[in-house]
Amino acid sequence: MADDMGSTVPRRQLGRALRDLRTEAGATLDAVAEALECSRQKVWRIESGLGSVRGVDVRAMCELYGATGELTRALTALAGETKAKGWWHAYGDAVPEWFELYVGLESAASRLRFYKNSLVPGILQSRDYARGIYRIDQPDMSDDDRERAVDLRLQRQSLLTRRLPRAPQVQVVLCESVLLRPVDDAETMAGQLHHLLAMTRMSNVSIRILPLTAGPHYGAVGGEFVLLDFPLGNRSTPEPPVVYSESWTGSLYLDRPAEFAAYEKVWAGLLDRSLDEGQSFQLINKIIGEVHHG
Repeated sequence: MADDMGSTVPRRQLGRALRDLRTEAGATLDAVAEALECSRQKVWRIESGLGSVRGVDVRAMCELYGATGELTRALTALAGETKAKGWWHAYGDAVPEWFELYVGLESAASRLRFYKNSLVPGILQSRDYARGIYRIDQPDMSDDDRERAVDLRLQRQSLLTRRLPRAPQVQVVLCESVLLRPVDDAETMAGQLHHLLAMTRMSNVSIRILPLTAGPHYGAVGGEFVLLDFPLGNRSTPEPPVVYSESWTGSLYLDRPAEFAAYEKVWAGLLDRSLDEGQSFQLINKIIGEVHHG
């Protein structure tokens, strides 16, 4: 029972990474179990994120699959995190920044709900807007690295249109201030706002604007967050949903039912105060006109 008390987030992420490595290596569960002298069930449990994992097992698997030294170190460090109770992933810690835990969760989710009060979420950013953000965010980055980072961010957006597994339902509440906050020049902003309008035409995307006139609300106190729900898949119980929020120094992953319920309540309050989809579309359109003539 004590096993289940740890945060499920690092376990699931580690399991997913190891399963991908095994698939790439063309190895079966049985072959891995035989090579590691353990049961097939144990390998399956590790890949399914069903318990804490020992670093020594992760190292042996990585060696078997021919993983790079860098990835092996990152995954072994992650194994150490699988015993943690709540889970805070600090940047620059043992788990390097390029090993993006959130991205793995995002691609596995069946529903994503974003509340943003400062910037358009990465999943809805246009190329120029993303480039502008990286220029502000990472001023020391070389142009080549910046372009690579932008490509990676835009690649993530393909999950909105994928066929298998089914594309997630994406609901976004954006503060009106996000539409008014200039990133780069007027042309970039107008392009980003047009991009948002185009996205609203997708059947699995909903964008609602929280107007400035809504006044103070729960979200203003707690800050931005993402709610991630996961599909049932072939399990009798789905992976627990996760609240994700980030700050300057790290990311917080909350997966206890009471924590998630508290954020769902905040989400319901945000929806109550937001414009409906049609009004939101009109407001974005109106701001595009003002940006062009501003």
